[in-house]
Amino acid sequence: MGLFGARNRRKGIPDEPGLLAAAAENPGGSVAEIDPTYIDDPNGYVPPEAIRGAWVVDDSGRLTGEYQENPRHGVPQDDFGKLTDPDHWLGWLGDDPARAVREGIEESLRAQVADAVVEWVKILETPRFLTGGRPRSDDDQVVLVTRAALAAPFALSVRTTRHGRSVLLGVFSWAAANLSRPAVRKDRHWFDLGVGLEWAGERLQERIYEIDGEGDTAER
Repeated sequence: MGLFGARNRRKGIPDEPGLLAAAAENPGGSVAEIDPTYIDDPNGYVPPEAIRGAWVVDDSGRLTGEYQENPRHGVPQDDFGKLTDPDHWLGWLGDDPARAVREGIEESLRAQVADAVVEWVKILETPRFLTGGRPRSDDDQVVLVTRAALAAPFALSVRTTRHGRSVLLGVFSWAAANLSRPAVRKDRHWFDLGVGLEWAGERLQERIYEIDGEGDTAER
């Protein structure tokens, strides 16, 4: 587990059946210690910050007594690096694309549960991007971007009064049309739980045309 720091030797080896069983299943590896303050289900998605550290396991599947502290342990934070790091034009999302996408996700959740509070969001893979345009009428060497869309795989934590905390996995998609005519711009969001990028990416082109019938060419 590359995210961990220096090792230290703790006094005694914990006599916890679950920990010992996990060690037996990971000879030569390590077993993570999850902080229940931030995660209720250790078998689901666990953000890196929710891992306190890891017990080192020897080649026979036994704990060595060595423990690797996680220097990132603490309150999970947003991570939109996989959205903003790629060299792809995101001007249609405004000056702060990460904030725009986060607000779009929050709006999608609050449309279902009014008091939903998003604790953190992490974009898990480079999103699928789609843009379309047409030549400008007075200069066919210049292409006007008329529509754009993205599909972004995410993990997030949300709290509601009724259900408490839930960690959700899925893909958030956003399509916008009439970008060259701001007064009649149209936007739509899709919040698909339990699906992967391949599934959402296959639907991105039909979705970008779904909100507007203009026949501009879409390009990946």
